[in-house]
Amino acid sequence: MVKSKLPQGLPTRQQVLDFIAQSAEPAGKREIAKAFGVKGTEKIALKALLKDMAEEGLIDGNRSAFHAMGGVPRVTVLRIVEIDEGDVYAVPDNWQPDDASPPPRLRIVEPKGRARTREAALKPGDRVLARTEEAGAGWVAHPMKKLALREEQLLGVIELDGTGKGWLAPVDKRVRNSVPVSDLGGAEAGQLVLAEPAGKSPRAGMKVTAVLGDPLAPRAFSLIAIHKHGIPFSFAPEAVAEAERAARLPLSEDKREDLRALPIVAIDPADARDHDDAIWAEPDGAGGFRAVVAIADVSFYVRPGGQLDREARKRGNSVYFPDRVVPMLPEVLSADVCSLKSGQTRAAMACHMTIDAQGRITDWRFTRALVNIAEVIAYEEAQRRIDAGEAAPHLVHLWEAWRLLEKARDARDPLALELPERRVVLDEQGRIAEVAVRERLDAHRVVEDFMIAANVAAAKALEAKVAPVVYRIHEPPGREKLVVLKDYLATFGRKLALGQVITPSLFNRMLKDVTDEAEKALVMEAVLRSQTQAYYGPRNAGHFGLSLGSYAHFTSPIRRYSDLLVHRALVDAYGLEQPRPQADVPPISGLADRDRADLTRVSEAISVAERRAMEAERETIDRYVAAWLSARVGEVFDTRITGVQKFGLFATIVGLGGDGLVPVSTLGAERFAYDEKAQRLIGEQSGEQFAIGMMLKLRLAEANPLTGALKFEPVDVEEGVRRIERRGGRMEAKPKKQGNYIAGKRGRPGNIRHQGKRR
Repeated sequence: MVKSKLPQGLPTRQQVLDFIAQSAEPAGKREIAKAFGVKGTEKIALKALLKDMAEEGLIDGNRSAFHAMGGVPRVTVLRIVEIDEGDVYAVPDNWQPDDASPPPRLRIVEPKGRARTREAALKPGDRVLARTEEAGAGWVAHPMKKLALREEQLLGVIELDGTGKGWLAPVDKRVRNSVPVSDLGGAEAGQLVLAEPAGKSPRAGMKVTAVLGDPLAPRAFSLIAIHKHGIPFSFAPEAVAEAERAARLPLSEDKREDLRALPIVAIDPADARDHDDAIWAEPDGAGGFRAVVAIADVSFYVRPGGQLDREARKRGNSVYFPDRVVPMLPEVLSADVCSLKSGQTRAAMACHMTIDAQGRITDWRFTRALVNIAEVIAYEEAQRRIDAGEAAPHLVHLWEAWRLLEKARDARDPLALELPERRVVLDEQGRIAEVAVRERLDAHRVVEDFMIAANVAAAKALEAKVAPVVYRIHEPPGREKLVVLKDYLATFGRKLALGQVITPSLFNRMLKDVTDEAEKALVMEAVLRSQTQAYYGPRNAGHFGLSLGSYAHFTSPIRRYSDLLVHRALVDAYGLEQPRPQADVPPISGLADRDRADLTRVSEAISVAERRAMEAERETIDRYVAAWLSARVGEVFDTRITGVQKFGLFATIVGLGGDGLVPVSTLGAERFAYDEKAQRLIGEQSGEQFAIGMMLKLRLAEANPLTGALKFEPVDVEEGVRRIERRGGRMEAKPKKQGNYIAGKRGRPGNIRHQGKRR
């Protein structure tokens, strides 16, 4: 509605409604008064009119904007609440409905032609400023800007101060301050809770919305991560019911290749919750091997269009914690019907490969098959049999075929970085029995190289059929990171020419040229920091780390939705669709029409879900490690510096992986200058240096199981403190008051330490 055409003076009810509906900006009392030329005493009448309209249910809003009751402002802030079948849905962020007026759901519509990036992908909880419009029977929103996240819910532990006032001590180590709690909701001191703002003003404090129990009880650490990252952990009843119906689907023997006579074996961790891959190989008589990689045929059971598929799509992947797994699929499928168990007939997607004498995959084909796994073997047991010469012929053939794949891998020269994996072992009560670095065996490499070969075959097979592919993409390092790497290497006399083609071989040669182990650790850390993060997408950009031109994830559809999409694409490309087994399941097991047309949206969503899972898993391991170390505060450990900032060092315990901070104030009396390019601290008087990769002996000063945070100090810290005291500096090296959940220098409990003042 153009201002010049509006009647001037106090508007009617209908004129107010028309103006609100047509305004391109939020329409508050000020905007309405200005548009209709309302002045003087008429403003009082306008205020009364708007109040009457609100009481009559014609409009709703707050001090700054109004909208038609049940409607949405033309421009407003929305909060993403769900990603369903690739569509993104949101609700108004500040909706304050009455009982009969739930917040409307708006479908987010991206502008045509806008470049979509992984970083811009929306996820539940994100907030956007959007332009809205009614479309048919619903609403759609056109995002204008992604807004900063606002902390609506906090996970923390309840504390009571001397006056009985409640405080929430956060479990996220990035949140430093405790916040006041105005409504305990029945929670008691020491309990883990979820809380949200009690009102719009920060002074209103927080109110407890859920009591989760003892924060240090077994299984609590993974529960913290699940709630913090918003990981879906319960299935809708409709999805469970659909999974149970799918589990009873009959397998059509005449429509599947029968591979039950092959001695296919599954080699997995001893504590594996599911088994979705198995392998077999035999000599072909020409110096090479015929091989089969059999993968659980999840696409037969989980079909597009059903509630089960929507739940899997929302999760994106399974999340693995030391004490539990949050599965992508209900357990009747993930741990039973789709798991390749020994001695049981299972539906599989089979990748048949021909491996030549040089380890190259020269031919492949894909079928739907029936398999009967000869044996499920733990990595350690498979390795023991090979080393002891006790392995059966089918296991020996796997190792012989792998030697050829290893030859091809060496010729390809993928990025060779040593990345140790931490392993937390729990006892039957869920308590920590051991924390160690997982041993790397040839058995792991055997399975890994067969899986890589099958993944490559899947990508190339779909390309040959001109079919949609969800690629696993790892792009080369960007120029900005390479410049940082070049400057860093130059600080100790090593060169990196940016004009050359950057390949994994270049980095591998750089590492081989370094003979000093300490310097090699420096270079390896720097190369690792220069790498980009892998992601999923329908446009191929290769896999830099594996030195592969085409790569797709095919081998784990039980736990990764990306692999399920690849299976569905193979069903379409190879004509593997089977007659609908029964009327109460979705009809097709290939790709849904929307995915066949464009895989971009779902690829972005599962990339975001993967990063969420990785962060949750890493933080949970950190908490377990901190809990394990809380009884060892005061001990001295061999550590390696993994990061340097002007405020201190980050170090990790060698062989264990616990990461912690060494504040610069504990390093001694002199000042330390921060060299950003060289990533090191340099003593201004002594010239003493601390750089990434250096080995140090450090004393563990604090271990906080709730946040996973550790703090270290140099072994000679007391002497350093005395020098600081004489100089009149801050005594930050002294142990601070410890908490119930922070084991301090003396390892005794107290109250949780508050960082910052309570107000």
